[in-house]
Amino acid sequence: MTVQEAISQFLFHCQYEKNLSPKTLKAYSIDLKQFRAFLETELHLTELAQIDKVPLRAYIKSLFGPLAEKSVKRKVATLKALFHHLEREDEVAVNPFRKIDVRIKEKKRLPRTVPLADLERLFRYLYRRKAEISDRGSQAYQALVRDIAVLELLFATGARVAEVCGLAAEDVDLRRGQARILGKGGRERVLPFQDEALKILREHLSLSSEPKDQSSSFFRNREGNRLSEQAVRAALRKHAKQAGVQLTITPHMLRHSLATLLLEEGVDIRYIQHLLGHSSIATTQIYTEVRDQGQRRVLSSKHPRRRLCLGAQDMS
Repeated sequence: MTVQEAISQFLFHCQYEKNLSPKTLKAYSIDLKQFRAFLETELHLTELAQIDKVPLRAYIKSLFGPLAEKSVKRKVATLKALFHHLEREDEVAVNPFRKIDVRIKEKKRLPRTVPLADLERLFRYLYRRKAEISDRGSQAYQALVRDIAVLELLFATGARVAEVCGLAAEDVDLRRGQARILGKGGRERVLPFQDEALKILREHLSLSSEPKDQSSSFFRNREGNRLSEQAVRAALRKHAKQAGVQLTITPHMLRHSLATLLLEEGVDIRYIQHLLGHSSIATTQIYTEVRDQGQRRVLSSKHPRRRLCLGAQDMS
């Protein structure tokens, strides 16, 4: 069996037997294509029987440097899944990963957030721009209302951009002011949103150029197709720049900002865990470090001790 045949068999298993999501299948396909290309171009290996711990180590070593630790971990996890499947199907006698102890330590990176002043500047600009457009039937007005609705919902719920773009009309309940979000691993959560989001979502729905059936996308582009995550990222960059925000803002930073700000307001971390759709509380606890760092900066610059004249040299 060739490496290509082994990969094809594994991807078939993942799609039709394990019924994995299209996003996971795409990630597996990209990772394994890169693995096969390395074997062929760098080591001149094409047969599955030639793959033991030596070429695997060489490939893993090649990943470090160009990629972040998190990406390396994902690619190694993909290979482990491949060889676990091949061993179970008796395509390999022994899984070569049984003889390799791969430990990849990720550098701790705190979530990037948006200062509250920048968020206020962005939303203030958007609503001012909306008020300035006189033709409520124009494409420009409709697109702006849609963009505001997307950003309000992102910040109201802390949902991922893919989750918001994937909303169907039936997932958004404007009577109750809540959205049904389908998250990672097929986990579903129902999240409320505030009056600001509710008002703009209602306006977005009323301006839609064509009636929505319940299964159609709630947010659409000009062609009537599902709004893409890339389009949301581009719109957010454009609006932030026009608002005079110096920081490059991404949709995920709105999610991080909401979690951090809620924590600062004393909201229980388990509620934030549910809001964000984290399967483990450990994932959510990273925001406590962001909060603690912010408190440390405030204390270092604003603490009243700085106003006292007495210094350490005066007490010696």
